[in-house]
Amino acid sequence: MRYETTVQRPVECSGVGLHSGAPVSIRILPAPAGTGIVFVRKDLEHFLIPALWRHVAKVSYATSLMRQGVLISTTEHLLSVFYSMGIDNAYVEINNLEVPILDGSGRQFVDMIQSAGLRTYRKRRKYLRIKTPVSVEGNGKRITILPSDRFLLTCDIFFDHPLVGRQTLEMEVTPERYANDIAPARTFGFQHELDQMRNMGLIRGATLDSAVCFDRTSVLNHGGLRFPDEPCRHKALDLIGDLALIGRPLLGHVIAERAGHAMHVALVSKIMSDPSLYEILSFDQLATRVAHALVS
Repeated sequence: MRYETTVQRPVECSGVGLHSGAPVSIRILPAPAGTGIVFVRKDLEHFLIPALWRHVAKVSYATSLMRQGVLISTTEHLLSVFYSMGIDNAYVEINNLEVPILDGSGRQFVDMIQSAGLRTYRKRRKYLRIKTPVSVEGNGKRITILPSDRFLLTCDIFFDHPLVGRQTLEMEVTPERYANDIAPARTFGFQHELDQMRNMGLIRGATLDSAVCFDRTSVLNHGGLRFPDEPCRHKALDLIGDLALIGRPLLGHVIAERAGHAMHVALVSKIMSDPSLYEILSFDQLATRVAHALVS
């Protein structure tokens, strides 16, 4: 895309928070060019929390943002959809502390964005292009980003379950592919872990309508999985949502090997803390560079 975008008109939905179980409504509204994605706590005098890496507060089982003690939790699904569907600017009015989980995927958010339509500004879109490989690793997990003139994703997971095991997804992320191949994938968990998570104050809003649940050998949800590799696709959805905290569209090849929210955010922080690792380019600058590379 050459120019920045926002939604054409407001759209809204309601649900409950995955971890809090609290009822919540959100309303997505157009925002001026250069705004980025900004959460607006409607219940707290319209307090603003920009969706940027510097405001990350917690990354345990979800990615939460905080500014001056005000929290927005479980942001990754909605941010993933904004990012992948090409929405640069939007206000997200919210009347509680956690984004609604809906069906556990990004599909309804995609439907909302498509219903709202796209408005294009005259402000040129700026891309963050990785110049040199960057990695974060530990405990047998790793996430790396390599230079590329496209946004490429390789996601690798492993869970010791007969319906999961090792799964790998490789793709170039475009709005069309994201809407069809990633957005419908739901968050998931394992039955034997549920009591422990609830004792930790988590998944109070989880049901079989908002998450996939595996018992020891099968899927408990009526209708089963949406994709044979649905867990891997959902991990890719989460990864994109965390990368969106960069605040600009990313050009690079991201390779995630059993990584989670903490490692995703650590990679973002490492990139943004060292300007020598990246460059900022407009679409026209990028197109010129690619054309020269093809000629040479």
